[in-house]
Amino acid sequence: MPNESSRRSRDPHRAREKANYDSPIASREYLLELIAAEQVPMPQEQLEEVLGYRDDDAREALRRRLQAMVRDGQLFRNRRGGYLSFDHMDLVKGRVQSHPDGFGFVRPEGGGNDVFLPAREMRTVMDGDRVAAKISARDGGRAEGALIAVLERAHETLVGRYHRESGIDFVVADDKRLVHDVLLNRDVGHAAEPGDIVLVRVTEYPSQHSQPVGVIERVLGREHSPGIEVTIALNAHQIPHHWGEDLLESIASIDDKVRPDDKRDRVDLRELPFVTIDGADARDFDDAVYCEARAGGFRLYVAIADVAHYVQIGSPLDAEAQRRGTSVYFPSEVVPMLPEVLSNGLCSLNPEVDRLCLVCRMDVDDDGAIGRFEFFEGLIHSQARLIYDDVAGLLFDGDKPGKGPITRVADDLRSLERVYRALAKARRRRHAIEFETREVTFRFNAQRKIESIQPYARNEAHLLIEECMIAANICAARFLKKRKLPALYRIHEGANPDKLPNLIEFLASFGIPLGAGNPTPRDFAEVVAAARERPESDMIQTVVLRSLLQASYSPNPKVGHFGLALDDYAHFTSPIRRYPDLLVHRAIKHWLRHESQAGYAYDFAQMTQLGESCSLYERRAEDATRDAADWLKCEYLQKHVGDQFEGLVTGVTSFGLFVQLNDLMIDGLVHVTALKRDYYQFDAAHHRLVGERSGREYRLGDRLRVEVIGVDMEARKIDFDLVTDIGGARDIKPQRRKKKKNRRQR
Repeated sequence: MPNESSRRSRDPHRAREKANYDSPIASREYLLELIAAEQVPMPQEQLEEVLGYRDDDAREALRRRLQAMVRDGQLFRNRRGGYLSFDHMDLVKGRVQSHPDGFGFVRPEGGGNDVFLPAREMRTVMDGDRVAAKISARDGGRAEGALIAVLERAHETLVGRYHRESGIDFVVADDKRLVHDVLLNRDVGHAAEPGDIVLVRVTEYPSQHSQPVGVIERVLGREHSPGIEVTIALNAHQIPHHWGEDLLESIASIDDKVRPDDKRDRVDLRELPFVTIDGADARDFDDAVYCEARAGGFRLYVAIADVAHYVQIGSPLDAEAQRRGTSVYFPSEVVPMLPEVLSNGLCSLNPEVDRLCLVCRMDVDDDGAIGRFEFFEGLIHSQARLIYDDVAGLLFDGDKPGKGPITRVADDLRSLERVYRALAKARRRRHAIEFETREVTFRFNAQRKIESIQPYARNEAHLLIEECMIAANICAARFLKKRKLPALYRIHEGANPDKLPNLIEFLASFGIPLGAGNPTPRDFAEVVAAARERPESDMIQTVVLRSLLQASYSPNPKVGHFGLALDDYAHFTSPIRRYPDLLVHRAIKHWLRHESQAGYAYDFAQMTQLGESCSLYERRAEDATRDAADWLKCEYLQKHVGDQFEGLVTGVTSFGLFVQLNDLMIDGLVHVTALKRDYYQFDAAHHRLVGERSGREYRLGDRLRVEVIGVDMEARKIDFDLVTDIGGARDIKPQRRKKKKNRRQR
């Protein structure tokens, strides 16, 4: 048998281990190689013998490393203590997605079709857990799995409502995907009262024969406590929202003014009339724009706050920004990615003060094509803080400038209007998909309780800024792609192939064609344009949007952005609130200073990992804000039980109609039993309910008047009663009913 030194010398990562540890042991890669080569379960004792480990310290270090590899999903340990490589077990690793009816799925990490988990397999896991499963059966095209191991638990804590029934204390999770009630440990006291919303730490996870057990860590509030919707969302989705002491100490010396030394070696643009254009309630301004007309086109400047100057790689501030990934915008407040001293101070392009920027200067022709462009570190002095409504009034509605800062920059704004029209022309030429989804805003009273919900309309000033930002993002992607620097691109792969057949069928029911095969952005753009003139436009656009894959972050520059019909796209314009933008800034600044990849802080593997985490944190923020908005909508309608509203059928199921109220954008259910006296059959192919006797038909897009009859805050469910149809609900052709009658007579 080879001796210890010869075995260790074969480890390809031996030098790295020696550099990192005083008493190095075999690297993870080498352990995987040894275990895979054995092709049978390999106990720790056998590994110790192969590696020549004879002292207790080495054996303990090996035990800990093997345990960590099991935890991280690199190895599996069987009941006899033998270690196996997952790559040689034909297993699927992925996250559990649970269903309220008890069954679930594993979403494979490497992509591909979900693996079905029957209810018996779901007893030991919770939604979001990372697991390894073995394919146990196939039912047609669907694979069914059996759980082999839980690799990582998704929930150390959860948010729910405390109950006490028949002497048993338990918590029902607020997230309805968490179907297990958590029993409370009777030996640990708490101050909660039944009905309180609490944060529970899970101490025992579910097994085949027992429910999860936990202890209440904190009482978050009562159902109607001011701001409870945000408190629930933050804790349920485990969003970081407190600044640590180390971080606060590291930024304590930050001044509110740009230091003279920081202004050196920058392009001085303080004489140019840059402006910021944002919403009336915006508090951080990360982009400023200026445009000048030139022969045959325009020179457009997009200046973005130089966050990378203040957030140094590896600092406590950087670590926290990376941990958050994005700012989270709730209806009533914002949880920022960066502390306010930066997000609302030095990194906010406030008017009438000097600010450090990373600037994209680009030449745009009259047809909206971007020609020469360049990036540089700049210094600006914003001339005005403008809001969308005022700019739209001046440029697109024919209003006079009136008073205030807009009067000083009115002529410059007209150049911005012209470059916007050119860029919009190019957007239409490449057939980008132009969704016109509706939004709402929430109004609160002095006690932070919801007072009203109002529709929010984007105007052309929003689109003006959006086109300028897209242009700068295109340039950033092209800049990085040419220089082959690892960075994050904003990618969008197009339609979800699993949803495409249903989408084609759905659109056909409205007479809107979408060819089979691989639809292009142009195909989708034409569908959205065709739907725009229909009363069901919002609903059709929502269905189309849900059929597309979700955009994400990746260092792969070849994917492009399907929705925008662009080959090159990166997020450059919001480093105050998005970590991927900060990474793009760091890459650009590195090249500007070194004109080389040498010394760059990131490699492709690191950037891949950052892309995955940033995409995950983005989805986490979206889920949290949606949950908070749903809570507020339910709370609002509690005050309107018995009131009637008009709405649109946005979903049809075997148990009823989902109706979205006009303007309020609130969804509720008209149960099938609330329809006119009849037995209704569900026609899934045509998204409709059809009465057996009457032939009455209800389908997607129908307009109804409904009455609010119940709101369940705990389940986030709203029930409607049907008052009358306004337009759409119809009888099936009389001759079909007549034929049925004749058959019965015979």
